[in-house]
Amino acid sequence: MRVVVVGQGYVGLPLALRAAEAGHQVIGYDTDEWKVKRLANGETYINSIPGADIAPLLANGTYRPTSDENELRGFDIAVISVPTPLRDGAPDLSYVESAAGMLARVLSPGATIVLESTTYPGTTTGVVGPLIESQSGMVAGRDFHLGFSPERMAPQQPEWGLHNTPKLVSGIDDASLEAVDAFYRTVVGQTVRVSGCAEAELAKLLENTFRFVNIALVNELAVHSHALGVDVWEAIEAAGSKPFGFMKFTPGPGVAGHCLPIDPHYLTWWVERGVGRRFQIVDSAYDVNHDMPLYVARRVAEGLNSRARSVRGARVLLLGLARRNTDDVRESVTARVIRELRRLGADVHVADPHVPAEALGTREALEGARQVEATPAELASADVVVVLEDHDSFDFDEVVQHAGYVFDCRRRTHGAQVEIL
Repeated sequence: MRVVVVGQGYVGLPLALRAAEAGHQVIGYDTDEWKVKRLANGETYINSIPGADIAPLLANGTYRPTSDENELRGFDIAVISVPTPLRDGAPDLSYVESAAGMLARVLSPGATIVLESTTYPGTTTGVVGPLIESQSGMVAGRDFHLGFSPERMAPQQPEWGLHNTPKLVSGIDDASLEAVDAFYRTVVGQTVRVSGCAEAELAKLLENTFRFVNIALVNELAVHSHALGVDVWEAIEAAGSKPFGFMKFTPGPGVAGHCLPIDPHYLTWWVERGVGRRFQIVDSAYDVNHDMPLYVARRVAEGLNSRARSVRGARVLLLGLARRNTDDVRESVTARVIRELRRLGADVHVADPHVPAEALGTREALEGARQVEATPAELASADVVVVLEDHDSFDFDEVVQHAGYVFDCRRRTHGAQVEIL
């Protein structure tokens, strides 16, 4: 099939390459010409996707990146995988609407359009479908197929990818469901049919909100347990020995990435708009997770004070800018920790081997901090080393060996000079 994937980011690019590997003729569309040029040269800008995966697909013609919408004409399947950020606390569907409008201009009868971007229930049938119909003159379900299939990417968990993660599929009618399912069965190991698009949209929000709420639970428990002198980490490990009725989540400095900090807001916005009531448990979870970076900065300041060192003027080395084992700095927790420590007067340095200094978005995530390497000299010169992300590429034995004081948010270090979140 001739496949178009709109958006060549953390979701769209893996899908485009997987579809090309499956033998489809794939056009990877993105408005960012810098990305398109790099991809056309067989270069990657996502650590989890090596350039060696791209080059052979370019060579055999099954994958072609472009920023020219005219090249999208004649597609059989088009997948929308663009960002869905928040704007003033409400869903911003401008990227989805732009993509839908573009596809409407190049749509042919009998084609299928699938939305993968995370959004609130009702978007596929209430926003995407009517927009395409109004701009193409065609009718969804009669002239073209329409469906929703949420992305389930987890770059920090490389053992789970498109090939082995079950894929939810849905359509606005039986024929659309068949078309959507038929495509995804060629690129994934298992599809799971959902009766309606709204249910599939809600399922995606439920997945991430479940994680968000449980992370907030252990984060708040960590704060209270520290104040009460109880080891929350040992309690979590003990509870995790139960083979049923419990799922292990661990505390951390907050939640990062595009999904977890954003998706629960789509759910609360949808509920409040639809029934006029707050989704209280999710709102409370947001408050807890939102405050964790400030709590980390406060604990660091307290730790320095207990060692007769003021946070003002202290040299702080933060380990981790992107999410664990990735180069993803979206909604970086580290950025908020930096901002608060700098507000308190600290001299903040950041080390992250996954994020090169010239990487897009790094400057904003650094919040004015200096990017360095976690060398023995840097570790030894810091008044405190803060473990924010436990990348496997960090040598934590070396951290303990050279750092005089370690504040560890991930429980990866041990020693007399180590304090655990």
